[in-house]
Amino acid sequence: MNPPETTTLREKLSGTVVTAADPGYDTARAVWNGDIDRRPAVVAECATREDVVTALAFGREKGLEITVRGGGHSFSGSAVADDGLVIDLGGLSRITVDPDARTARAGGGAVWADVDETTQRYGLATVGGTVSDTGVGGLTLGGGFGWLTAKHGLTIDNLLSAEVVTADGRILRASEVEHPDLFWALRGGGGNFGVVTEFEFRLHRVGLAEVGLFFWTLANAPDAMRFAKDVIATLPPGTGSMLVGITAPPAPFVPPEHHFAPGLALVVAGFDGPERHERLVERIRGGLPTAFELVTPMPYAELQKLLDPTAPRGILAYEKSLYVSSLSEKVIDVIAARLPDKASPTTVLPIVPLQDTFSTVPDDATAFGGPRTPGFVIGLAATAPTPELLAADRAWVRSLWEELLPHSNNYGGYLNFMNEYDEDRVRTAFGAEKYARLAAIKAVYDPDNVFHHNANIRPAE
Repeated sequence: MNPPETTTLREKLSGTVVTAADPGYDTARAVWNGDIDRRPAVVAECATREDVVTALAFGREKGLEITVRGGGHSFSGSAVADDGLVIDLGGLSRITVDPDARTARAGGGAVWADVDETTQRYGLATVGGTVSDTGVGGLTLGGGFGWLTAKHGLTIDNLLSAEVVTADGRILRASEVEHPDLFWALRGGGGNFGVVTEFEFRLHRVGLAEVGLFFWTLANAPDAMRFAKDVIATLPPGTGSMLVGITAPPAPFVPPEHHFAPGLALVVAGFDGPERHERLVERIRGGLPTAFELVTPMPYAELQKLLDPTAPRGILAYEKSLYVSSLSEKVIDVIAARLPDKASPTTVLPIVPLQDTFSTVPDDATAFGGPRTPGFVIGLAATAPTPELLAADRAWVRSLWEELLPHSNNYGGYLNFMNEYDEDRVRTAFGAEKYARLAAIKAVYDPDNVFHHNANIRPAE
């Protein structure tokens, strides 16, 4: 887009307008996934919610494809589109905490590292992701798994309200009492219903996390998965956990002979004091011998950064996912057989248990696109420093996903763990009844499907 065409937008916006003719264009269009190289016509770096209204009106008037960037961390790169308008919420990243009410408000451009740091000043936290650079908006709107999910549910289960700019430029507050249909849809329905400029979360008392990381080499992969499955099934209620196919980092706690060794790590995080955690650790130590372990108390904000080395900004990335009701022998056999085939040392296979508080929330309480029954979500996250390694692990992800699909429970996969939003996968993720309800709400708030660069829900006719 030529600079003269953006004159009106530049005059009205209190933030910055960036086009290909401006310095900093390449920085302005970049997202977390370095494999995404798209050239939008204009980036509107919004500083206020009114800027969002202005940018949205400009984009619609000019007939531009409209995308929204919060943290810009999605694998799909849906925050940018060629020749489109990016509504960049980076200037809307303020976080405020009411420690007495135990609530926090976070701007739509905030990332979880900032939320965690701010809330932890008061000994509080809400359910965030497991990589601290993740944007608050994308993770929340898709559901939101984290270390606190067993104890406090999904991120959307802790969302109290949201400020939304709708496709027609209205600024609405959605909650259980204001626009409750929109509030229901926002909790799991993704970015289909407007631009969320602020989230309000319920906070919980969270002090030190008691962390245990136990690593087995691939020589013990089947036994390690069976052992971890048994441990997870008998964890104290509210204990965070994850089983990860991962390459051991060259960290101080890793013996040199295991640096860059592929294997499986069971991570457990307790939030109810050291005594119960010590008993859990002793039980794990009394089971299958490990290659190494790390057992330590850790500030919650640091626990949130534990997996950051696998996902640095600019890395090349591709991901698919699916849900399974259990880690059956078939699932264990497939994963154990295929883990040695991954090529990139940063590629990970996170297996996230869904249990305790997560599975006490009724399925129809939110728009979450997945089962609320106990089980697991399996992510296949290829990340690589070079195109060659990404190509190899992209093929590995697709092949492994196909092998696991017959053992899944007929949901389309976790929407936040997807690169490609195939319509059949999106419909399957929500199920027919929930998709129809979402489509009806979409028709009210975005009848023209302005917001479709996402796991798109088409408005009902």
